[in-house]
Amino acid sequence: MKELLQMLVLKKLKIKPLNRAVSVQMLKQLQHKTGLYSASKLNVATGYNKAWVRDNIYEALGMESVKDYDSVRKTYRAHLDLFLKHEHKINCAIIEKPDASYKYIHARYHPVTFEEFYEEWGNKQNDAIGAFLFKIGDLERKGIKVLRDIKDYVMIQKLVNYLASIEYWHDKDNGIWEESEEVHASSIGACVAGLKAVKDIVIVPPWLIKAGEKSLNKLLPSESATKKVDLALLSLIYPYNVVNGKQKKEILENVEKFLVKKRGVIRYIGDKYYNKNGEPEWTMGFPWLAKIYKDVGDSKRYGFYLKKTYDAMNDRGELPELYYANSEQHNENSPLGWSQAMYLVAVA
Repeated sequence: MKELLQMLVLKKLKIKPLNRAVSVQMLKQLQHKTGLYSASKLNVATGYNKAWVRDNIYEALGMESVKDYDSVRKTYRAHLDLFLKHEHKINCAIIEKPDASYKYIHARYHPVTFEEFYEEWGNKQNDAIGAFLFKIGDLERKGIKVLRDIKDYVMIQKLVNYLASIEYWHDKDNGIWEESEEVHASSIGACVAGLKAVKDIVIVPPWLIKAGEKSLNKLLPSESATKKVDLALLSLIYPYNVVNGKQKKEILENVEKFLVKKRGVIRYIGDKYYNKNGEPEWTMGFPWLAKIYKDVGDSKRYGFYLKKTYDAMNDRGELPELYYANSEQHNENSPLGWSQAMYLVAVA
């Protein structure tokens, strides 16, 4: 049904869709032999040749959408090996709540050696752990077996215990955008989704989920105390699906009213990252919105954002990280693996 909807929308809009194989190849070029993905091209000078846990989760969503399950398993098993490499650090954080950001599970690693990058980079990113748990549970439920042995199961349990130790439901973290420490709805929601997803695999105390749900409902529809509207809130709709109908409606209305621009979706009002006379426009927002509207069967909105996705591609069919405000110039992080994967998800 969804494939038929997509075909009808493309025909109506007279859009010639990009061959999905091209986008798949772009993602494969970002994947290392270990299974981890770089955030962008391997030779980029911006640091985006490193592997972020969160970016890898979203990049793997793209490969899952085209049913490349071998690649998906390889990515998640690489993460399990990565966490096992740093098991001592995780054990310490479980025993005693971390009192410094470097004691948290880091968000980015060397994609080959799995070593942490020690410089400060907004290392407190609780949503990355929630995202990982969410997909482990989701894939296992779908029969896409990721967990290999008792060590993997023990590590999943330790990640659950880690979220309990850091008290994720009111822990101030750096959030998806790796910026100032606040309590973020998108981080809490990711953890809630992750805990729910693995509760039939390992031991997850019901109170641990309820604490997150209570905090999340207090924050919504805002992302944090300082950000009333934020692109990150879309994650609560897809992939996590942890909001009710009213909350979903409010999030979408706010994002579309305040953040949607010509070549992308700004992350939030006042964003200073790559800011040249205005907030940068992130391309991932268009296929993200397209996917959400596709899932609810809204062909008009789906078509609108699918067309904007194609319009945001450069002449190589790449979706860069962002375009500078009110311009046709994008930054050097192109393609952004996250954006390219969201395109695949939207057209799958």
